[in-house]
Amino acid sequence: MKRTNTVMRRTFIAGTVALLGLGFAPSAMADELAGIKERGVLRIAMSGQYPPFNFVNEKNEVVGFDPAIGTEIARRMGLKTEIITTAWDGIIGGLLANKYDAVVGSMSITAERDKVIDFVGPYYNTKRAIFTKAGSPITTVEQLKDVKVGVTLGETHEQWARDQGYNINTYKGLPELLLELNNGRVDAIVNDSIPVMLAMKAGQYDLAIINDPAAEPIGAGIAIREGNPELAAAMQAALDSMMEDGTYLKIAKEWVGGDIR
Repeated sequence: MKRTNTVMRRTFIAGTVALLGLGFAPSAMADELAGIKERGVLRIAMSGQYPPFNFVNEKNEVVGFDPAIGTEIARRMGLKTEIITTAWDGIIGGLLANKYDAVVGSMSITAERDKVIDFVGPYYNTKRAIFTKAGSPITTVEQLKDVKVGVTLGETHEQWARDQGYNINTYKGLPELLLELNNGRVDAIVNDSIPVMLAMKAGQYDLAIINDPAAEPIGAGIAIREGNPELAAAMQAALDSMMEDGTYLKIAKEWVGGDIR
């Protein structure tokens, strides 16, 4: 898929009205790049529950594709990195409340999110996918209306499932989502395709994928607060340079097995 070099992408999350009501409305302010450089640290957020993109390892370290990309971007900007894990359904609220500088957590770039935040990237592409246990009688999207569907709270897939009128259960992250499917508490799950397919390839789960003709590729971007063109440009330049010199591909091969641009 053709990669865009747009410096910023503006973006929104469902529930924006509630966020604004809580005082998280973006306000006019000076670009934050100078302050971040003075501090010397880029604070990046993610859920820590989305392997292999971001997860906590046995040493209690947050690792994966997302922290590796975020850390390399920060390094090229002359900065160290502080990784903050937080619940996904409140991650944009935390960004707007200045709890961190950016979200590098596999966030889909959508037209709805465009109303609240800006995006750098995309830094990879994926698409919506539907999975059941292998041998399940559920083989078509049409059958989902009659079963229990699992989704991650706050993801675009949750809103999509609600829009379809599905009977859903919500979970905190992908590990819980997969466990609930494996244990039969939900009949199908909706998630980005790449992490679930990697879990299947690793032999962790015996699943089947349901063909979804309506699903289209979507980019994942790095979320920042609005009104930061200098920060966006610096981060985009760092991302572009690592894509051009082979560093991005090296990171992608390590964590997801190949190029996902």
